[in-house]
Amino acid sequence: MAINLDWENLGFSYRNLPFRYIARFKDGKWSAGELTGDNQLHISESSPALHYGQQGFEGLKAYRTKDGSIQLFRPDQNAARLQNTARRLCMAEVPTEMFIDAVKQVVKANEDFVPPYGTGATLYLRPLLIGVGDVIGVKPADEYIFTVFAMPVGSYFKGGLAPSKFVISRDYDRAAPLGTGGAKVGGNYAASLQAEVGAKASGYADAIYLDPSTHTKIEEVGAANFFGITADNEFITPLSPSILPSITKYSLLYLAEHRLGLKAIEGEVYAKDLGKFVEAGACGTAAIISPIGRIDDGEDSYIFHSETEVGPTVKRLYDELVGIQFGDVEAPEGWIVKVD
Repeated sequence: MAINLDWENLGFSYRNLPFRYIARFKDGKWSAGELTGDNQLHISESSPALHYGQQGFEGLKAYRTKDGSIQLFRPDQNAARLQNTARRLCMAEVPTEMFIDAVKQVVKANEDFVPPYGTGATLYLRPLLIGVGDVIGVKPADEYIFTVFAMPVGSYFKGGLAPSKFVISRDYDRAAPLGTGGAKVGGNYAASLQAEVGAKASGYADAIYLDPSTHTKIEEVGAANFFGITADNEFITPLSPSILPSITKYSLLYLAEHRLGLKAIEGEVYAKDLGKFVEAGACGTAAIISPIGRIDDGEDSYIFHSETEVGPTVKRLYDELVGIQFGDVEAPEGWIVKVD
């Protein structure tokens, strides 16, 4: 099938592709999943996902390599994170083998929509787990739907690999202490919408959230994780139970230490200490790495390397990570799964 798309200018938006995967959990077991052309979910109006937020999701990508093959980046880690989310929300867990098989089926069924190598675009996959069935009281569902759909995407942040400016939110929290911040659930994103809309209306890429207990430490950058590079060649990223454990972040921690020779640190990052970073960035599956040029915190502003140019260490990290994802750089063992 010939797909007429401007691969290099896709942006990040939904497209209704021909196929998606769906499986149902009922009577204590998962059904055999299947591909379907129907992009509508048919559920009870009293489903706990709609009323009580019993739902979680994931995001990962399929990459076209130079030889035309397709590969996934650490899908087992996405499966593990969805299982953690399921445990936190008392949902049925999706086994790792089932998760990876579902992703592979969707990629192969929509292979014509995997962007060509060299365009910088990828096939974004959205696994979704929701509680369904006729439930009206506050309790976990007895039935669940697991689905995976896909769409070709370009850069998440407008402008691609170029510095963006962010503003620290002191009026809104993304998550509550001991809440669901460490799980990938829709409620965390709903809580972030007002700060995000306000930040973008003021000319920022997004809002940066502080820890919900003391409002002194950096946590997440919009829907991504924060990292900073010091003049002493330290790669530092926040550690907190209310931060979503980013697969991209942990990959960068490994690459910073083992490929770039930096000292990799996961620990507390105080907002008042942002001045110690010479470079900074936001990272995640959708964002990959977005260089941070400036952070505003009330009357204080912090500039990292440049507001117009990408710092050298951030660029090296980006090239290493993206090179692995597209098959141009040798990957650590177990990071790549081929879609046959």
